[in-house]
Amino acid sequence: MSSNLNGRLLEATCQTISEHADELTRLDQAIGDGDHGINMKRGFDALAAAAEELQQLDLPSALQKAGMLLVMNVGGASGPLYGSLLMAMGKAAVDTPSCVDDVVSMLRAGVDAVKARGKSDVGAKTMLDVLVPVLEAIEKNPASPCAAARQAADMGLEATRAMQATKGRASFLGERSIGHLDPGARSSALLVHAICNVLEDS
Repeated sequence: MSSNLNGRLLEATCQTISEHADELTRLDQAIGDGDHGINMKRGFDALAAAAEELQQLDLPSALQKAGMLLVMNVGGASGPLYGSLLMAMGKAAVDTPSCVDDVVSMLRAGVDAVKARGKSDVGAKTMLDVLVPVLEAIEKNPASPCAAARQAADMGLEATRAMQATKGRASFLGERSIGHLDPGARSSALLVHAICNVLEDS
């Protein structure tokens, strides 16, 4: 993967988190600590500050470095979860993904790491309710992976509205968590769309 593409992916993901930080905070104020937007912006600001270094690395190293930066800079549960996602993807990555299967392998490793770190799975009202459907959609639609990923991300996010949280701070609310979008699922969906925007323009 070219450093130019790496740079555009980094810029797009950092920009989307920055632009939606207030929205993520509002979502988290409803069912969590109210700091998801602030924490995510802090982490992605750190990635933006390290952009020159990250662009000089190969894809596996860049993903692992980005994951470590998120762990160090994002507070709450999101830092370890997003950090685990990227570090595991980096370990599974090839320098130049040449097919959808390469992307699926990377993403599956990342999703498995998030499941293990959060001791969670689909249906618990977390980022996995977006990431798992996106993984499955890409795997089933190799001819149009970005379109499939977008649709799966949006549907997965909306599905969290009717769920009762069983993991994280939101789980303390019990049935009162029903009726709200999960902020982690929202940030995941935003990142999926940002990445697809860049890949579709490549």
